[in-house]
Amino acid sequence: MHYRFLGIEIGASKHQAVLFDEDFSVLKQRQGIVNLQHGAQGILDWMQKEITPLLKRVGLIGVGFGGIVETATGASCFSVQVEGWEGFPVREWFQNTFNIPAWVINDTVAGGYAEYRMGAGQKARRLFYTNIGSGIGGAFITEGKCDDGLGYGAAYFGHTWVPDPFIKKYGAPAKVENLCSGFGIEKRLRQPGYIPEDSLLARLPGTALTCRDLAQAGRNGDPFALSEIDRIAKVYAVGLSNVITLYSPDRVVIGGGVAQMGSLLFGPVRKHTDTLVFAPDRDKYTINPSGLNDLAVPLGAALLAQEMQA
Repeated sequence: MHYRFLGIEIGASKHQAVLFDEDFSVLKQRQGIVNLQHGAQGILDWMQKEITPLLKRVGLIGVGFGGIVETATGASCFSVQVEGWEGFPVREWFQNTFNIPAWVINDTVAGGYAEYRMGAGQKARRLFYTNIGSGIGGAFITEGKCDDGLGYGAAYFGHTWVPDPFIKKYGAPAKVENLCSGFGIEKRLRQPGYIPEDSLLARLPGTALTCRDLAQAGRNGDPFALSEIDRIAKVYAVGLSNVITLYSPDRVVIGGGVAQMGSLLFGPVRKHTDTLVFAPDRDKYTINPSGLNDLAVPLGAALLAQEMQA
């Protein structure tokens, strides 16, 4: 009998469950929005409700978790954005709740592995994958193998430090995630007085501005929006150029919701990175958008779970 695979994404802004057939084609997909006030328990309640109808002939569950995971046990150490995951036995919960073998992997590692196997990272020798979403992660995949660090993952790109150009005390250190993630960008846009009165964004409710609003204003030629996107790209490129200089990947793949700004963001990211990266690495890498988008994490989690089970 051929078994199906269930790929799970546990994020900070969305969660999803995707049912794959034995060839990893999508059969069914369920997606929900994270309520931060309900924390981890709200996500688990959603999982229990939405996954149960998908379980017919499922032989294995792969979970991409948005936080630090102890690989050997599948327990979460913590999530930066969502409360309630500290020391939670994620793998054990899935196995006990659904009576199906489960494996838990960091969500960015899962996304990167999916891109390597079936997306924009195919045939890369040394792949660096990163996502710009609610948070920012990273994954090194060398010759098809994911770097697991000391058993808790590696390449936590969002938690590296860069100069902060968005404050008066220019040059003060800040984390890439705090400046360039979806949560970071939207927090900045919603600060009173941050957006100039002549910007298209000033016509929108300030407390509800989103990255999509910023992107749309940029596409409409708004000078402030274009300048803001360029500054985000330059900060991101500072961190990315350091990663490229240290790791020497032949390909960089960037996923996540913010990355769906497309050429509006990728153009300046490529330009600034090429300017900053160490000369021996210049022209030896490409920076590509995700080929799988929202499917990357659950697909990668299912693919890695299959390998880990074997």
